[in-house]
Amino acid sequence: MEDGKIIDLYWARSQQAVAASEEKYGPYCHTIARRILDREEDAEECVNDTWLHAWNAMPPQRPGVLSAFFGKLTRNLSLDRRRRLKAAKRGGNQVEVALHELEDCLPDRRRPDEELEAGETAALISAFLRRQSELDRVLFVRRYFHLEPLSDLAERFGLTVGQVKSRLHRTRQKLRAELEREGVAV
Repeated sequence: MEDGKIIDLYWARSQQAVAASEEKYGPYCHTIARRILDREEDAEECVNDTWLHAWNAMPPQRPGVLSAFFGKLTRNLSLDRRRRLKAAKRGGNQVEVALHELEDCLPDRRRPDEELEAGETAALISAFLRRQSELDRVLFVRRYFHLEPLSDLAERFGLTVGQVKSRLHRTRQKLRAELEREGVAV
C-alpha cells in the first residue's frame, strides 16, 4: 500500500492503518529496535508502541516520509526503553559505543534553551552532512541513526572496519569543527 493511503487511514482512524504499517514497515522497525535492545520481547513491544504513537500523532501530523517517521519513533522509543532497563554495561555494546563516539561533537543540552538550540543544531548537522561525500554521509547516518555495527558497515560498503572507523572519526572531527565555528558549545 502506498504511504499516502496509509496516512489517510490514520487520519480516518481506521484500524487498517496499523495493519498496513506493520505489513510495510514492520521489518524495518523491528531491525531498528533489535539493534538497540538486547531482548526480542523488548524490541517487539517498542515496535507495537511505534504504531500506538503513530496513531496518536496522526492527525494532526501528516508525515512527509513515512519510513523516516516510523524509524524515528521506533528509535526513540527503543533508546528510551534501553535507558530505563539499563540492560548493558556502559560501553558494552554497539549502541553505547556509537553514542559514546558522538559525545565529543555534540553540544551539552542541559541548558534552559535546549529545545531551540537542539533544533538549530539539528539543522546545522543536516546541512553539514549534505556537504559530505555520499559514502561518508551514508556511513554517518547508518552508524549514528540506525546504529549499525562497524563490521556490518564495512561488509556493506566493501571496506575494512579500520577504514570505516577512520572515515567516521574524520567526519566527527569535521562536524565538531563546524559546530564550534557556528558557535555551538560542544
